[in-house]
Amino acid sequence: MPISIHINNLGKKFVNEWIFKDVNLNISPAEKLVILGANGSGKSTLLQSIASFLIPTKGEVVWKNNDQVIEDDTIYKHLSMTSPYMELIEDFTLVETINHQKQFKPFVNKLTTEEIIKRMQLERAADKYIKNYSSGMRQRVKLGLAILADCPVLLLDEPCSNLDANAIAWYQNMITEFAQHKTILVCSNTVKEEYTFCTDKIEIEKFKVLK
Repeated sequence: MPISIHINNLGKKFVNEWIFKDVNLNISPAEKLVILGANGSGKSTLLQSIASFLIPTKGEVVWKNNDQVIEDDTIYKHLSMTSPYMELIEDFTLVETINHQKQFKPFVNKLTTEEIIKRMQLERAADKYIKNYSSGMRQRVKLGLAILADCPVLLLDEPCSNLDANAIAWYQNMITEFAQHKTILVCSNTVKEEYTFCTDKIEIEKFKVLK
């Protein structure tokens, strides 16, 4: 599904402060783009605005399938996302978590629950409650759910948070195997392992204003 994203004069203000202003981007199908900036610089706010999770103060984000405009209230069907502020359901096991997502979004290649758990490398923890997972295990679950979702657009906010070197290598392999055909937007505070596959970049600081 050839999804393109068109960002026109986008701006977001909280109280009297512009978080970013006058963002203009055209993101092509299967493009890989990283949004760079320090913690608290507004990267996550921009990503949420692109996903239509936040209403911008000015400008617009237009998603298209070929030349057909996608309505705002159906954009969520075309994307999967993970970020530090997104929570998992604590009282679900991993099996229950995966089966719950299946009710809303299919997985690539019609992967079974068992196959997804194997891809996450969490077989020994399949029946444990998420509340008993370490921060690194939780991040594997969130990344696995997002990368393996059968959606053409993948949004990743600081994807290597809480991952050790082995898990970072796992994340990079997952992107290579399951997401090369997708449009991917990554928010990063210059952790290069998060966006080695990206061919385009923007820096959020370029869209800052004093007033």
